Amino acid sequence: MHFNIYLDDETGQRLTTAAKERGENRNAVIRHAVQEWLRREGRSEWPAVVLSHNGDSEMPPFEAGREQLVPPAADPLA
Repeated sequence: MHFNIYLDDETGQRLTTAAKERGENRNAVIRHAVQEWLRREGRSEWPAVVLSHNGDSEMPPFEAGREQLVPPAADPLA
C-alpha cells in the first residue's frame, strides 16, 4: 500500500540523516515508526461500558457450578 506524506524541511532533513545513520532508506524508517506507534497506541482494550460492568446480581457466580463438573475419565491426549 502506498501513501504520500508531507513533512516540513527540517523534519525531512532529520529523517534523511537518521535513515542514513541506520543504513536504511526513509521509507523503512517511517514504516518502523508507524509499526511501533501502532504497537503502542493501537492496542485494543475493552470498551468503558464493559470495564465498568459490575455483574448481574441475579446471576450466580461462575464458580457456583464447579462442583457439578465431572472430572474426565481419561487423559484425551494420552
